Amino acid sequence: MAHNDFVSVTIVTYNSGRFIKRCLESVLDQKYPNKEVIVIDNASTDGTIDILEQFDERCRIYYNEENIGFAAAQNQAIQLSGGDWVLTLNPDVLLLPNFIQALVDAGHLDRRIGTVCGKLLTMTAHFEIPEKPVVDSTGIYFNPMLRHLDRGSQEVDNGHYLHYEYVFGATAAAALYRRAMIEDVSLDGEFFDTDFFVYREDADVAWRAQLLGWTCLYAPYACGYHVRKVLPGNRRALPPEINMHSVKNRFLMRIKNISPALYRRNWFSITARDITVVACCLLWEHTSLKAFWFLAKNGKRVWAKRRAIRASQRVDDDYMASWFHYAPVSKRAPKKMVRLLQRSEAAKT
Repeated sequence: MAHNDFVSVTIVTYNSGRFIKRCLESVLDQKYPNKEVIVIDNASTDGTIDILEQFDERCRIYYNEENIGFAAAQNQAIQLSGGDWVLTLNPDVLLLPNFIQALVDAGHLDRRIGTVCGKLLTMTAHFEIPEKPVVDSTGIYFNPMLRHLDRGSQEVDNGHYLHYEYVFGATAAAALYRRAMIEDVSLDGEFFDTDFFVYREDADVAWRAQLLGWTCLYAPYACGYHVRKVLPGNRRALPPEINMHSVKNRFLMRIKNISPALYRRNWFSITARDITVVACCLLWEHTSLKAFWFLAKNGKRVWAKRRAIRASQRVDDDYMASWFHYAPVSKRAPKKMVRLLQRSEAAKT
């Protein structure tokens, strides 16, 4: 059965002029009618605002006077939204027409599903789709070094991501969040932690949601394309500020969310990675040393967040540890759930 919950699509733009028009067109062309589109512009200077003005009558658009960061701007959009579900979307994403419907239908399979993600494939910055489909993300996973990675990233899509599966979390480039989960996991009114500013905030949300007993379902028939700018191998090509936030947010995420038991299980891998990160900052990437000053200056607030999260944890440490492996972890959805979805998909064709 196709569901018709109200969905709020929230998009944050910052100098996104080369992408945003086609992104918004793909959202407005969705077969799913019961939706609103909210755009927050973080003081763009590249012509993005001129493009957004073309969509004034079809979207709710807000213009910030300064760049407050992805996390804060998404929180702003979420607070303005009224949907039962919130679809966070990057401006460099192109959705196929049934994307939202497929996610919403999947989210109704279990009320414990707090997040739903689809299959994102790669495309070029000119929105050109490669001849051979290449996976961008089918959900995120963590390895024992506390690195979060996109499942299937850069693999040729040969049909091996065709099952409904539970994954650790979703990339906020295109993630559908249940309103009840947003309200449950938010800290001091913040869904995305504004201390992150940009990068890793979706992994932080995924970790916190798992701790509070919410799950993330991968829905293979929700398909879209994404221009991926940040990959593990292209760090040197990224702006120094992004790299600084990456370092800061690695430690922020751990301080807030990790349990002593999970740390003990993976202490060697975690420590080895920490030494590498700190050494690189000391020897080469000096601009990222500001990350450690931020952590020291704001330690009291960060530890207060940790205490609140730890006090709210609803799952045991063994469950959390089951997600941290070098190979991506996923858990098949029950067959009964899959049959219901398959019947729904067949009814639409």
